[in-house]
Amino acid sequence: MNQIIDRPGVNTDAAKGKGERTRERILEIAEQAVLQKGFGATSIEEIICEAEITKSGFFYHFKDKNELARALLLRHIDQDEIILDQVFNRGQELTDDPLQQFLIGLKMLAELVEDLPNGHPGCLIAVYCYQERLFDQEVRQLNQQAVLGWRDRFRTILDRVVVQYPPNEPVDLDELADMVSTVVEGGIVMSKALGRPQMLANQIMLLRSFVKLLFAKQAG
Repeated sequence: MNQIIDRPGVNTDAAKGKGERTRERILEIAEQAVLQKGFGATSIEEIICEAEITKSGFFYHFKDKNELARALLLRHIDQDEIILDQVFNRGQELTDDPLQQFLIGLKMLAELVEDLPNGHPGCLIAVYCYQERLFDQEVRQLNQQAVLGWRDRFRTILDRVVVQYPPNEPVDLDELADMVSTVVEGGIVMSKALGRPQMLANQIMLLRSFVKLLFAKQAG
């Protein structure tokens, strides 16, 4: 952990604040570059140049490129958690029905990505999967944990749903929980490949329709 040594005449709180801002700036620049062209093609030198810092300034925050990779992924996971909490907790605030909570959350997620002016910028988890040979075991395991975290989140939601809404077709709930990830990741890829940002939101809404039909109570 980076530490700032107290010295007479030095405002350590201000120095710490500046250091945190610099670290965040490095992460923002690195993330944009990695999403645009991959981790392997992103150099420390270009990050330093863009951030307008010295090489020693970079290594003060990150001892090597692999540590940068870990920090980027942890930051990405934290941001995902915040967004998903906001979206799906909102459904719980609006209704006690677990299926409706899930459907509301999916709709809000679709609206959220639809409002992105230039489409979704991409997903670090997918980039890391494609280039996993560049990372050490810790980063690879962290990436796997991020994927499993999505599964756990949506499996918990689905466990509540099936109590009141038995599915109309046999379904593995872990696989269904994973479907949220595959639709989102696939939607990002398709949106970028075809130059149609709207596709991601459309795919999420199709998933919502599938979930609604899967758990719809049959008349009679």
